[in-house]
Amino acid sequence: MPLKIVRADITKFPCDAVVNAANESLLGGGGVDGAIHRAAGEELYKECLALGGCRTGEAKITSGCKMPCRYIIHTVGPIWRGGDFGEKQLLESCYRNSLSLALKNGCESVAFPMISAGVYGYPKEQAFRVASDTILDFLATHEQADDMTVYIVIFDSDSFLRANKLFSDIESYIDDNYAQSHTDESAEKSRRLFRGKLPDTATTHCFPTAATAHKKAFDDMCVLEAEAETQQDGTLEDALGSIDESFSQMLLRKIDESGMKDSECYKKANIDRKLFSKIRSNIDYKPSKPTAVAFAIALGLSLPETAELLMKAGYALSHSNKFDIIIEYFIKNNIYDIITINETLFSYDQMLLGA
Repeated sequence: MPLKIVRADITKFPCDAVVNAANESLLGGGGVDGAIHRAAGEELYKECLALGGCRTGEAKITSGCKMPCRYIIHTVGPIWRGGDFGEKQLLESCYRNSLSLALKNGCESVAFPMISAGVYGYPKEQAFRVASDTILDFLATHEQADDMTVYIVIFDSDSFLRANKLFSDIESYIDDNYAQSHTDESAEKSRRLFRGKLPDTATTHCFPTAATAHKKAFDDMCVLEAEAETQQDGTLEDALGSIDESFSQMLLRKIDESGMKDSECYKKANIDRKLFSKIRSNIDYKPSKPTAVAFAIALGLSLPETAELLMKAGYALSHSNKFDIIIEYFIKNNIYDIITINETLFSYDQMLLGA
């Protein structure tokens, strides 16, 4: 684990194995196939010639030749014929067979292009969903792949969401909320929050989770001040003894309350096992913001719960950046599919959830 989406030139991507969207001859063609053959050099043509071709849905492996990878895995995607001719099953086979070959050859990192989404005509949104679902299923069901990182390498961040309703809804949501945070009125209210003077909740345009987080922090501070006044001999040690639970403690508690196994949670969060082990073993571990949000998504937390979990790690959500607004949109609409969220974040050039 995990699955990552990156924008890069796959012929220059450093990893153990690069997957080539080949044709049945394996001898080169257009698009990604042609680019990989040009980058790998004549030696690749000779190796492929000895393989005797490859059927749709299957995969074969060669050396990386002149490319910065140990192996090139060649798989033949289906040509789109409307979706009623087994295209989905064949495309799933491309990913499964490629990953099986990578695992068999000891690969810990694998980079895929969007198979069949170019000249073969497979609709890009559907192709991406098949790719992500199949890869995640493979990683979840093969324990020996726990330390494998899989990349989907894409050139264009506009490839997927620009034409669908979800994108339109998110565009409107960002427009409605992002602009608010850049008005003088909003800035003044943020300053009032910072001074501990909470604005009237009936008129504020502040981000709900951020407002909730600030209010909770402010209320907690008032409680601590009241307790301090009643303890004339209070010391710094006394104050430090009342520290709340850490991010790690709250996360582990939430996992227990959810009934999930640890492995189920970190895989749903698109987090690798090694990182989760660090979080579990270190009570004071401070994750990155995308990692903290990823766990909130995996656990299906509400907005207030997400705000509380983020506070434990020293973060808050606000309307001052698109990442936070997008996260709020999905949680408010009860959409906890991390791949859909990451696809959206990628389209807006934002950090992705997970490790």
